[in-house]
Amino acid sequence: MVRRMRRLVAVLVGGLAATLVAVATAGPATAAPKPPPAGVDITGDGLAEPLRLRAESHPQHVVAVIDQVNFLPGIGQKTGPKAGDLGPKYTIVVLAGDTPKQTFDLYPKAKGGPRVFRPAKQPDNRKTSAGWFLGRLSMSETLRTAGVPLEREFDTVSGGVGGGERVIPEDALDPARDIDEALGEMQRLLLLNGAVVLVITLGLAGIALLIRRRTS
Repeated sequence: MVRRMRRLVAVLVGGLAATLVAVATAGPATAAPKPPPAGVDITGDGLAEPLRLRAESHPQHVVAVIDQVNFLPGIGQKTGPKAGDLGPKYTIVVLAGDTPKQTFDLYPKAKGGPRVFRPAKQPDNRKTSAGWFLGRLSMSETLRTAGVPLEREFDTVSGGVGGGERVIPEDALDPARDIDEALGEMQRLLLLNGAVVLVITLGLAGIALLIRRRTS
């Protein structure tokens, strides 16, 4: 009986050790293909040629400009301010690599606060509706720091109503790394759960075997 118990314990320990080694040595899941870098083209009043911003060379400006439009809800207002109240217009085109994806018209100096107009026709042919939206109070300063010829607004730079200028780390443009790490952790968790199930199964099998031999 003692020998049988020793053999059973040896089998259980061996199975657990093998499973834990597999968990410890398992690498992270294969990462998905890295998305093309983001970019923004800006045209409008005072710009003799398009202002081309790319994530490789101007990561903070690209993220800050996209942040001016990435919060918009699905449906906007059908009508906007009067044409005479809009002020200078700047059209931005958001790109993935060299492929245009979305376009918006920004009015940082509109009366009553910045405005955003989203055309129904988008470069990537996505289904959306035309609409007007209230923009962020930091719109003018965001465009100015990106290279658009606008007067400086001190209330948004120092905090004020619109909040200060955002400083976004460059690695914020690489979400694939975080996804890769999350998948790796999930894989390790699943393997660990499998190890626990294996140990329990082997233990129950061993106990059942001992009971069967005792009663036979």
